[in-house]
Order: sequence, then structure tokens, then C-alpha cells
Amino acid sequence: MNMNQTPAPEFSQPQQPVIKVGFKLVKPYVTYSLIAVTVFAYLLQLAGQYLIQADILTALGIKYNEFIREGQVWRLITPVFLHGSIMHIGFNMYALFMFGRDMEARFGHTRFTLLYFLSAFAGNVFSFLLSANSSLGASTAVFGLLAAEGMFVFQNRKLLGPRSNRVLGNVIFIAGINLFLGFTSSGVDNFGHLGGLLGGLLFSWFGGPHWKIEGFYPAQTLVDEREGHGSLAGTLAVLAFFIPLAILGWIWPK
Repeated sequence: MNMNQTPAPEFSQPQQPVIKVGFKLVKPYVTYSLIAVTVFAYLLQLAGQYLIQADILTALGIKYNEFIREGQVWRLITPVFLHGSIMHIGFNMYALFMFGRDMEARFGHTRFTLLYFLSAFAGNVFSFLLSANSSLGASTAVFGLLAAEGMFVFQNRKLLGPRSNRVLGNVIFIAGINLFLGFTSSGVDNFGHLGGLLGGLLFSWFGGPHWKIEGFYPAQTLVDEREGHGSLAGTLAVLAFFIPLAILGWIWPK
């Protein structure tokens, strides 16, 4: 006896929300350019040492307090392109490669460039104020990137979810262990590192990407509230804090 079987009802899968990225993701051209220029500068340093026994780039660009007080203010920026050894530049360029690509994609070319150089400026100002030793290296800027990464995660932790705590913990651990190693080792400009950290924090606090979701379910858009004014806000925050410290460095020699 045949029985007519009622076909089983078909249950449709629940529709998932579609969150579109409202800001343009960019390729990290600035990160790669910074690495290329810094490596080229180091090759010129080596060429000077071996060909004429004089590192002219370092002589012209290293952070040296007395020359800064004489008016050579470019030395608060140029040390970011100079390095003292292959391990020195290798570590810094590896860190820039690892942090810079994703950060440039989130910040955009202009904001990322400002973050990098303002962190370097902040680090060298702090060193100028608090350390009599000469110094060079991109670690001031790298520490600024590290701080900005932590601030970005902190400010967007509601959207990033539980993983934000793990990322923040990693950033704090990396910063802490490097500062510890710096304070327990000779020849490390930890004041520059601290200044870079503070510069990156200030820039990102006021000008870093602050994401929000616009629109209604199921079509929503992820946008950056600071895309239009973040560069200016972050720049003003860093300059307003560190320019007075730089002036203090002229008044209070170290």
C-alpha cells in the first residue's frame, strides 16, 4: 500500500548581517617606502664608514643635544632614519613591517605617516630633555606604533569583542619587556622609547580610527568617525604637549 508522503518543510538559514567597510582599505605603500628609505640610509652610512672612514649621515643627523640647542632642530626627526648596527636596523625594520602594514591600512597613508614621524619627534624630544647621551634609530617611532595599536584596540574594544583583551595584553607585555630590557642594558635610549610611546598614545587617542556601525540590520556599514579630522587632531595633540618640552630642553640643559 502506497502512502503519500508529505515533503519535509524546508527551513531557510537565518540571514546574517552584512557589515560593509565604509572606509577605503589601502595598501601599505608608506610602510614599504619607510623601510626602503631607512635601509638605503643605512647603506650610505656603511659606505661612508668603509670608503672615507666617516659616517657623514650620522654626523649630520644624530640626536646631539648641544647641536640642537645651537639651532639644528632637524635632529629631533632625522635620527629615525639612522642606525648603529645591522641588528639595530634589522629589529626596527622587522617591527615596522609587522606593525606598520595593518596599521597603515586602518589609519590611511596620511595619518600613518604623521603618526610615525610625530612619534619619532616625541621620542627625541623626551630624550633631548632627559638624557645627555646622543642617540639614533627608528625605535622611537616603532614604540609610537606599538602604543597606537594598543590605543586603537582599547577605543574599539566593543566592536572587536573578547579578543581585544588578549591583544591589549600582548601590546602591554611587548612594551613592558622592551622597556625593562632597555633600563637594564647599556647604550639604549629608553627615554626616547618612553617619549615615542607617549607620542603614539596621544596621537591615537585624539586622532586614531574610531569605528562605529551605521545603518540597519541586515545591511550595515563600518565607518571611521575620525577619518576627516583625525590627522589634524592627533597632530595638534602631540605638538601641544611636546613642543613646550622641547623648549624646556633649551632652558634646562641635560
